[in-house]
Amino acid sequence: MTVTVTNPANSIDHRKSRWRHWVLHVPVAVWLSVFIALFFIIAAAAPAALATHSPFDTDLLSALTPPTSDHWLGTDDIGRDLYSRIVWGTRESLLIGLGAMAVALSGALVLGFSAALGPKWIAEPINRILEILLAFPTLLLALLFVALLGPSASSLLISVGIGTAPGYARLIRAQALKVKGSGYVEAAWALGHTRTSVFLQHIAPNAFRPLVALVALGIGQSVVWASGLSFLGLGVAPPSPEWGALLESGKANITVAWWLEIFPGIAIVLVALSFTQIGQYIQDRLEGQTQ
Repeated sequence: MTVTVTNPANSIDHRKSRWRHWVLHVPVAVWLSVFIALFFIIAAAAPAALATHSPFDTDLLSALTPPTSDHWLGTDDIGRDLYSRIVWGTRESLLIGLGAMAVALSGALVLGFSAALGPKWIAEPINRILEILLAFPTLLLALLFVALLGPSASSLLISVGIGTAPGYARLIRAQALKVKGSGYVEAAWALGHTRTSVFLQHIAPNAFRPLVALVALGIGQSVVWASGLSFLGLGVAPPSPEWGALLESGKANITVAWWLEIFPGIAIVLVALSFTQIGQYIQDRLEGQTQ
């Protein structure tokens, strides 16, 4: 009988080598996106650690001051520090994005799986409803629900979530139909597994796994939609430092204080791009396309 002894040091070296290989092969754009996302996550969790001023303290003598060493991104029309307001507004903006994504995915899971796996009398009406909702632009659909619910952070979250849910529902439906016709699902049926068992063990995990990247992609998209609605005056209202509200309050002074629109807009773009890049990388890894 031959006994093979594994050297722990070799095992540790092998793990380190694999980790080093993985780190070196992650694109620079993905690492940059991760650092940007981490900055905003820290800003949302502990804004006082990053902010240089209170977001609500006013100083009329410093009103509409351009970027300086004391006010890194300038001040607004009543002297509030713009950088600090962007940092403190991160929490509300990201929570709206996360909440909207949760609402969208929850509705999409129910509608998508029902349309793919439900009986015909359930699946057909859902498919027709999804086709009707998809005919409306996402922003227009969200505007409709904001008008019904009224402007607020909670209604903004729900409206953006409902507005984006139909697109995700169609993706989940298509993936569920693909998995439903696969060989391993047919084998499970042949072995006498129950409908619940087949769904929980085979269809749901395999249908949803390729869509994990949608979570990261959807967060950035939801932040953009929510900020757009706030900019139109249909979301969170000033003096909240939510990014869309910052854009809305700064538009009156755009000709004399460009920083009031540029820097909140850059924050929105950075969040959208970073989460989109991370989501795209996750999707490529899941599909085995990353070199």
